[in-house]
Amino acid sequence: MSVVFVTGHVDVPMSVKAMKNGAVDLLTKPVDENDLLAAVQRAIGKDVQSRDEAARVAEIQERVKTLTPRETEVFALVATGMLNKQIAADLRVCEKTVKVHRARVMEKMRAGSVAELVRLADQVGVIVPR
Repeated sequence: MSVVFVTGHVDVPMSVKAMKNGAVDLLTKPVDENDLLAAVQRAIGKDVQSRDEAARVAEIQERVKTLTPRETEVFALVATGMLNKQIAADLRVCEKTVKVHRARVMEKMRAGSVAELVRLADQVGVIVPR
């Protein structure tokens, strides 16, 4: 949750601590109503943005859950930039098998390109299996 601090007195350590703990703004009394309104609007905007991002990540994580263990491995390796041939060697399977898994990953993750797949992997923190 976004927070706006209003205080009667402030010093540098207090303001640093407030900002490190997520304060959107730190206002001193007497507070100008326009400054307060602007700070609250920034806090609401930040909160909406955070909630939207959390919902997006949760939706991507749900897609990842639909992958089989092998597809998850292929997903992670594709996200590192490895070629099908390299992935096949790494997983000790034939290249055609990797192509099949990769196509399923692209479909289940609803990725239109490898670049988009890499962005999805980055957003949910997909880790390369070893």
